[in-house]
Amino acid sequence: MDYNKQMVNRINRIQGQLNGVIKMMEEEKDCKDVITQLSASKSSIQRLMGVIISENLIECVKAADDKGESSQEMINEAVNLLVKSK
Repeated sequence: MDYNKQMVNRINRIQGQLNGVIKMMEEEKDCKDVITQLSASKSSIQRLMGVIISENLIECVKAADDKGESSQEMINEAVNLLVKSK
């Protein structure tokens, strides 16, 4: 699978969020604020995982169709990955 620049940019933003959380913790900021930022980071990671899984699934289904193979197993695997990511 090709990981595009947008995906890498998302990771960089998440990394920035997490670095901000570390700084907040070092500055002993209120726990509500820290949890809010951690929650935002978690949501960003989950969205990125969904994008990666769905784009990979599209590629795999197209490849299976080209070969005349069933794509049901790949679809089941993608659904399982999405469920695990929650």
